[in-house]
Amino acid sequence: IMAVSYLAYGLTIFILLLTIIIAPEVKGAKAWIRIGGFQFQPGEFAKITTAMALAKLFSEPDFNLKTLSNIIKAFLIFVVPALIIILQRDTGTALVYSAFILVLYREGLSGWILVIGILMGIIGVLTLVFGKIKILIGVGILGALVYLISRKSKVFWLTFLAVLVVSAYIFSVDVIVNKVLKPHQRKRIMVLFNPNVDPLGAGWNITQAKIAIGSGGLYGKGFLEGTQTRFDFVPEQETDFIFCTIGEEHGWIGSVAFLIVFGLFLIRIIFLAENSKSVYGRVFGYSFFSLLLIHFIINIGMNVGYLPVIGIPLPFISYGGSHLITFTIMFAILQTLYMNRLKMI
Repeated sequence: IMAVSYLAYGLTIFILLLTIIIAPEVKGAKAWIRIGGFQFQPGEFAKITTAMALAKLFSEPDFNLKTLSNIIKAFLIFVVPALIIILQRDTGTALVYSAFILVLYREGLSGWILVIGILMGIIGVLTLVFGKIKILIGVGILGALVYLISRKSKVFWLTFLAVLVVSAYIFSVDVIVNKVLKPHQRKRIMVLFNPNVDPLGAGWNITQAKIAIGSGGLYGKGFLEGTQTRFDFVPEQETDFIFCTIGEEHGWIGSVAFLIVFGLFLIRIIFLAENSKSVYGRVFGYSFFSLLLIHFIINIGMNVGYLPVIGIPLPFISYGGSHLITFTIMFAILQTLYMNRLKMI
């Protein structure tokens, strides 16, 4: 597996680029390739080869994340396929590739990058909620307070630079949301903060999903007895909103039981990764763990109304071929690496 990692990754990049040219448009995205009566999504299978390439990179002698060049190499491994998938207009799948950042933290990436990323995310959300002008004023006041407390020239210039960078970021968020994103994508984000913006359109999914989960109560309505899902009030209930079915039919107890089982599965993957006895196995295992985790968080976040609807399936639960085959193959590879760990020492 290790020997063909880069080759498989390169072939995947080629197929992703080819998809842009030959794939038919489905729901606004050119992400599916059809061969006869069978169709598959290269962006899903690229997760496997991206994890393989990242694991191969970290397996190289003396490779670490202490130098900027190595950090850039590691980021490019998963950023390149993500950018190509964005060109396919499949933003949801591209977003999932950000999960590989967690792998880099396991391998020694500085925690300050994560802190900065979280702060930028919070500022971006506040910009969408309160508008860029109010946030810019708040950032300016905060910068002035920092300088007044310290009263050092060095702090002044550092604060001034930080305010400029954050201000540029705030303007970029505003431009991306209002100029770059398509109307339906922009509406999905707005609906996240206020479903009543479009209750019969973009807000319908979130509203019905929350009604379905809430109506399940403590014990649920019983298998195949959910009214919201059975009578199709909840759209895409076998894929993106499958968690609604669990919540309505099996209630709070069933939902919690599912979360516990999935959590134990994730813990098992970490165990396999940590005990694979090779850098390749560890990095591949954490790649698998990170992809499952972000799928899990985004899908359930969509169902309960905390995250925008971007079409991310629930691993091993949602209906669909490409993502199910992808995660099954990744689990099989991880198990193989674990079983052969003594041979790899």
